[in-house]
Amino acid sequence: MDAFIEFLEAYGYWGMFVAAFLAGSVFPFSSEAVMLSLLTKLDAWPLVVYGTIGNVLGSMFNYYVGRLGKLEWIEKYLRIKKEKMDRAERFMAGRGAWMGFFAFLPILGSAITVTLGYMRANPVVSILSIAVGKFLRYLLLVYGVEWLF
Repeated sequence: MDAFIEFLEAYGYWGMFVAAFLAGSVFPFSSEAVMLSLLTKLDAWPLVVYGTIGNVLGSMFNYYVGRLGKLEWIEKYLRIKKEKMDRAERFMAGRGAWMGFFAFLPILGSAITVTLGYMRANPVVSILSIAVGKFLRYLLLVYGVEWLF
């Protein structure tokens, strides 16, 4: 995994984009490690932008897989159990697409975005709410690190 992170770091902003896409989708990956490493070499704002765009696109990948509506595929290929989707649905409890804001949460994030698609939540509102949550997460990460150091 360290070699892969080093590979992504070598590509700078585009490496951040790929890391964020993977982290935003159901693939197990942490874009924060890549971002923290790149903060020592690159400007913060473009990292936040590339990270946010990649992460939102990863979440939209989940959304559209969920929108296909094949629970068997979701469990088999995305490895998200129905119980986790049920928990995400209870968490959203009728609030629908605006709950995409919480897609940045480490445990429920992927389940939230897949469930939004599965429930056929409004895609425009879903993208907007997901983007706001992901942007704020990266912004807090960058400025939290700068504030500490």
